[in-house]
Amino acid sequence: MEAISLMVSVPVCSFRKPYAREFFETERIPPPATVYGFLLSLIGEEDRTSHIGTKLAIALVDEPSVSTILRTTWRIKSKLPPGIGNNKKPDYQEVLTGLKIFVCLRDSKLPSAIKETVASPQSVNRFGGLSLGESRDLVNDIEYNPQPNGQNGKWLMQDDHGQYPLPIWVDHVGSKGTVWQQFKLAYNSLEIPPREDSRWIEILN
Repeated sequence: MEAISLMVSVPVCSFRKPYAREFFETERIPPPATVYGFLLSLIGEEDRTSHIGTKLAIALVDEPSVSTILRTTWRIKSKLPPGIGNNKKPDYQEVLTGLKIFVCLRDSKLPSAIKETVASPQSVNRFGGLSLGESRDLVNDIEYNPQPNGQNGKWLMQDDHGQYPLPIWVDHVGSKGTVWQQFKLAYNSLEIPPREDSRWIEILN
């Protein structure tokens, strides 16, 4: 099956670390599960299982800046609706600004679906804006099959001793079904990796 690549820019975003509580730290690169969800949203696909087996390769193109903001967060402490009364509180959160990533994908019908979306965007039924992460983290632009011209980036690579534990599948009902892998970042050229390259990450549940 064909492989494609995308260059994706997001002005402001956050990828909350799983055990962050009072201070919402962010990962410095979007987890594979988040990127997969973004790609499904791009084509208007609601069934997360429809493209299991897709292989992704993800690289940081521009190092984002990190800031700390004070925002109102929702929580469940009473029977009131979320965001009402003591179900909301101020908390500090880290955000990234100026995120730019290079994403490659193959081994499913997802690349051809994205190709069709690019060719005929009016045919896609979607809900709301296109985000990477939280719904407020809107994508600024997407370039299909860009030509980076030998530029390097920081690639996400699987490594059992890597410093980044990131989900490749998220259990939205509870945490038991979430699938984790360890990763590191390593410099390499921005191009679609060879088929057996260790930069490829398979989406599995």
